[in-house]
Amino acid sequence: MQTACQAVQHQKGRRQYNQLRNLVKDARHDCIVFANEFHQHSYLPREKGESMEKWQTRSIYNAAVWYYNHCLGQMPVVMVTEDEDAISQYGNETEGVFVISFKNYLDNFWPDLKAAHELFDSILQAQRERESESQENNGKEYPEHLPVEILEAGIKSGRYIQGILHVSKHRAQLEALVRLQGFGSKETELQSDILIYGARARNRAIHGDVVAVELLPLQEWKGRTVALCENETEDKAPADTASDPMPTGKVVGIIQKNWRDYVVTFPSKEDSQSQGRSAQKILVIPLDYRIPKIRISTQQAEALQDYRVVVHIDSWESTSVYPNGHFVRVLGRIGDLEGEIAAILVENSICVAPFSEIQMSEMPVSSSKNPWKVNPEEEKKRLDLRDTHLIFSIDPQGCEDVDDALSVRTLPNGNLELGVHIADVTHFVAANSYTDVEARARATTYYLVDRRYDMLPSVLSADICSLLSGVDRYAVSVLWELEKESYDMLRVCYNKTIIRSAYKLVYEAAQGLLDGDTNVVGDILELKNLDERTRQKKLAELVWAISKLTDIARHLRAKRDSCGALELEGVEIQVQLDDKHKIYGLIPKQPLEVQDTVAECMILANHWVAKKISENFPHQALLRQHPPPRQEFFTRLRECASAKGFSIDTRSNKTLAESLDKANDPLDPIVNKLLRSMATQAMSNALYFSTGSCPEKEFHHYGLALEKYTHFTSPIRRYADIVVHRLLTAATLNETKGDVKDYVFSNKDLQELCRHINNRKRAAQRAQKQSTKLFWCMYFKDTTTETEERCIADGVIYSIRTNGVLVFVPRYGIKGAAYVKNKEGLVISCQGDRSCEWKPGSLHRFQNKITSTTTTGESVTLSLFDHITVKIHVQTSRCHADTIKLEIIRNTPYQTSDTEVSQHFHVVKSDLAEEVSQSAEAAQHAQEKAGVEVIDEDYREYCQTKGASLYQLLEEIKDLALLDVSADIRT
Repeated sequence: MQTACQAVQHQKGRRQYNQLRNLVKDARHDCIVFANEFHQHSYLPREKGESMEKWQTRSIYNAAVWYYNHCLGQMPVVMVTEDEDAISQYGNETEGVFVISFKNYLDNFWPDLKAAHELFDSILQAQRERESESQENNGKEYPEHLPVEILEAGIKSGRYIQGILHVSKHRAQLEALVRLQGFGSKETELQSDILIYGARARNRAIHGDVVAVELLPLQEWKGRTVALCENETEDKAPADTASDPMPTGKVVGIIQKNWRDYVVTFPSKEDSQSQGRSAQKILVIPLDYRIPKIRISTQQAEALQDYRVVVHIDSWESTSVYPNGHFVRVLGRIGDLEGEIAAILVENSICVAPFSEIQMSEMPVSSSKNPWKVNPEEEKKRLDLRDTHLIFSIDPQGCEDVDDALSVRTLPNGNLELGVHIADVTHFVAANSYTDVEARARATTYYLVDRRYDMLPSVLSADICSLLSGVDRYAVSVLWELEKESYDMLRVCYNKTIIRSAYKLVYEAAQGLLDGDTNVVGDILELKNLDERTRQKKLAELVWAISKLTDIARHLRAKRDSCGALELEGVEIQVQLDDKHKIYGLIPKQPLEVQDTVAECMILANHWVAKKISENFPHQALLRQHPPPRQEFFTRLRECASAKGFSIDTRSNKTLAESLDKANDPLDPIVNKLLRSMATQAMSNALYFSTGSCPEKEFHHYGLALEKYTHFTSPIRRYADIVVHRLLTAATLNETKGDVKDYVFSNKDLQELCRHINNRKRAAQRAQKQSTKLFWCMYFKDTTTETEERCIADGVIYSIRTNGVLVFVPRYGIKGAAYVKNKEGLVISCQGDRSCEWKPGSLHRFQNKITSTTTTGESVTLSLFDHITVKIHVQTSRCHADTIKLEIIRNTPYQTSDTEVSQHFHVVKSDLAEEVSQSAEAAQHAQEKAGVEVIDEDYREYCQTKGASLYQLLEEIKDLALLDVSADIRT
């Protein structure tokens, strides 16, 4: 009802009104808004002296009566309200129109819906507690928030500054930063974020809220803590551990509350008893350190002691130390794999409900007995490449969802034709269909270590849209004519095509053919059962195509390098799982040049499609921008490089790339890897955007050194690519004067969609990272006497803190903190065999080293880039996720066999194809291409696919940071 929506806006504010409108507009909920105030028979004028609430209630009831009569009394109409006067006045007035409370509605219409009854009781109890508490507490724990109109005027004038609150992961009780969304006043000339120190200055704002901040006087500015610390025990910063003072402020108001569901744990029985007063009022502890304890009312505290549960925050009054909330549901037992995975999904607001029947009903039919076939009418509309092009895919072992394929051939005029062929997903997913709405809401496929949650039903992702060999498939192809020797671009065209891939190659086989290794031929299924002459002919054609593609890719990469394309470093790790999802190995993999060949072709296609759609729709195209990083973020990189005698020029991407190429220590190649990782950490995040939302000079992709870039090559797993496919279709229709309105969003709608996709992309990366850490902890926790050796490894120091060092472990790609001074005040000391122990003493920290001196005069110095031996521990926590901790056990490199390094540390030279600062996307692509076995039982229940045991992880050091305080707001 239109009036009901406006009542929410009037009584609850615009944020809740917008949430309601979005729910109603979501086609999956089958809701329709009746504009009753614009209908002749349901409109009621407001009477003189009548309150807004009374008029709205009367209007809603009148419209309900009209609708009941309009349906000829064949369907009862229920009006739910908590207004007792309205229930008394209208409850028995019209037969067939029920005016009842929500509790009566549940009791009478849904008596068996237990979960809904429990949720309602929890909300009701929380509301009563809030009302009772506000009457009892007259004293203010926090200052009142300023009214919205004052905040808006203050932001406009420059008195207040707007930004997003980011609470420190490691000092959640004391430190938070406000990342600026735009500088309030030019007079402040702020070039850094604002420190919010202490809970009172945070003033009830929660991590992720958009806040208004007032700067404190210069003499009250503080510095961030540079000491290693742990959230559980340290409430005060150790003396002399703060960095230089930075802009410091206090929150004066909240512009937008970004509250969500939170995973919490009930306190232990002892802690529950110490809370006193009422056993029903419980302070539950969120899984995320950055979220404050939440007070809820429940009688199930004792029964749920050992479970992760979900709660929702309702309010945080100025009279209350903690926010108030209500119990929502139980997830699972603490430590249970399924419960911990469910917690990761909730913490990242990821909904993975099964695909609905109506969504599945939109899917085309395809089975082993009745496989999908090309439609004869559609065949006439497409360019047929089945008999003219040698098309093949190159993917990881066992990949079933193949969304890209390649081709190269010699044209009659002697030039070359390069082709990138992408699955035509949009042919099967119509705009605004139920499947499209669901894909838009998910925005991406979510990859965890042992499973994945598809953006699209697997009948599309693993069958009809997958470019498998030997079957006909619809594709969208980009074809370039290249000069035969210089590989210069002469012509490009975009076509909807029909293709038949000739080979489904794995990376290892393709690399073998490139290297001239004939032993891999037996692994290529398509070459089996052929006579020798035919096999040799086909093999020669395939080898020529792979070699030519690699030559072209090298040329393309060199061209981007000359423009300043950056190269980052990562460690590719396989997480090996058994049938019971237990981890039994972390195995590094050897990178292959053919992987770079495929990636370079995908970058080329994304770049040219970006140019095409932005030319045709200059204000409505979806592109991907990567802004230049802020120069102050490079400070640590420059300081660390100088410790080794290197100079890093960060004025542009080209000078940065050249500097990093020169920063090589011939005695220790890991130095360059760490410097590149620090450069990656300094980068801004790449984001989707609408071309109508910013000037063209801001379209540039810093990491790839391209003026325009988008995502086109993975429509099976990214909704952004689906949007781009539709834009490309519209661009070709636009040139033929076709109707494009069904393919193009308005600039406003597209920018809103981009914000949603960016948000979901970050959530997917966080979930994948948390899942990886969960399995890491399982791996190092489940050790025996025989397997304890895997917990000892070589570590490299990459940062010096006042009480410890940050260490990178190349063998596993892990990054963590190692204390040089423990909680008891003892410092590290080394024996004659260089093994370490704790003794009384003191520390002296310098820019590039830290010295530990015992009371007996023994000293140990640890410097940047030193190799040390560390032991990997798992720190368990009942209320929070387990974490990896490092302990220095010897201040010399770990002594292993001569082949240890080659076996355990292979560096992946990735070209920032998808992300510069968000390496999880590379891992997503690798896992999306990794083998996926559809487990029939799970598929029937969820219409989802589960990942196989093999999991490929491409992560820069930044995304593996466990305790790097300086990286809090950029991860």
